[in-house]
Amino acid sequence: MPLEPFAQSQALTFGVELELQLVSLSDFNLTAASPDLLHLLNRKPFPGNVTPEITESMIEINSSVHSAHQPLLGQLLEIRDTLVAAADQLNIGLCGGGTHPFQHWSEQKIFSKERFRELSSLYGYLAKQFTVFGQHVHIGCASGDDAMFLLHSLNRYIPHFIALSASSPFVQGHDSLFDSARLNSVFAFPMSGRAPFTLSWDEFANVYFAKMEATGIIRSMKDFYWDIRPKPEFGTIELRVCDTPLTVERAAALAGYLQALCAYLLERREEPPVEDDYLVYNFNRFQACRFGLDGTITHPKSYESMSLREDILASLRAMAPYGERHGSGAALRHLTAVAEDVSDATYLRRQYQHEGSAEGMVHAAIERFRGVR
Repeated sequence: MPLEPFAQSQALTFGVELELQLVSLSDFNLTAASPDLLHLLNRKPFPGNVTPEITESMIEINSSVHSAHQPLLGQLLEIRDTLVAAADQLNIGLCGGGTHPFQHWSEQKIFSKERFRELSSLYGYLAKQFTVFGQHVHIGCASGDDAMFLLHSLNRYIPHFIALSASSPFVQGHDSLFDSARLNSVFAFPMSGRAPFTLSWDEFANVYFAKMEATGIIRSMKDFYWDIRPKPEFGTIELRVCDTPLTVERAAALAGYLQALCAYLLERREEPPVEDDYLVYNFNRFQACRFGLDGTITHPKSYESMSLREDILASLRAMAPYGERHGSGAALRHLTAVAEDVSDATYLRRQYQHEGSAEGMVHAAIERFRGVR
């Protein structure tokens, strides 16, 4: 069936989705606790939305729609406190981080939901390897054409969000040498990567999507695992490259930065996106995943080589007026402090050295999510 019309949405509103780890407090491995936790949470009002994810050792939380950083942060803190209280009753820990450092995919259990069973049947072991944890940010768009413009205009800033959120240095018990190893699991899926280059919603929906649906490969937008994808039912674009940060404060700050960037881009102050911008896209994305803030990227217009850290800091300075205008000034200041210091990936590596074990590192992540560290 044709792709649904692009819903009306208030421009530059935003919402956040966070995938969280459920951890046993006895051995600090992942534990298949989502059915019990969801049952407990459903017994009383929840300050957002909480849903299962593909395996039983994860959950996803969703904020409401907001127009400024501070109300979003307030709700995420309330959600966190509600989750922590419920998890305490079940003697499990909750934490962020894009990967669990030593879980083994073969031990994971697929959550009993029809879509998850279908994905497991289609993708085999990749479904269990998808026990990785990301943050998604939705930005409201006034029209489908604005959505496609923003989607492609943001291509040069994708490394910023990867590096600022990177929190997945360890995989299967080893330091991967990547700051964001999580995205390597996402890239394994056939419909991952970037969206096709089209700036018209009509062309996207009635030509590209119609052709893909005719192939039988695609049934809905959920079948695309792109770095950014349009969500016509919400009237948004959805940024999907971020690891789940170790704190909700950073998660809210990333949403505020994306809002400020979109406000700036909608003023058409940069050269419009063209397909050749993607010549450097995969290289820049790799640099951000592998080296985080210490990566080196190539500008898609000038082909100038630059420090990713310095490019992020310059962007945050340039976005300051837009952040103040839309109530996200504190978010940009938070991320400036991150870019001037260390990422969550570096924090986790330091905790591994300090605690002397991967279990101690997970314990530190649990405490950090609770707001203790």
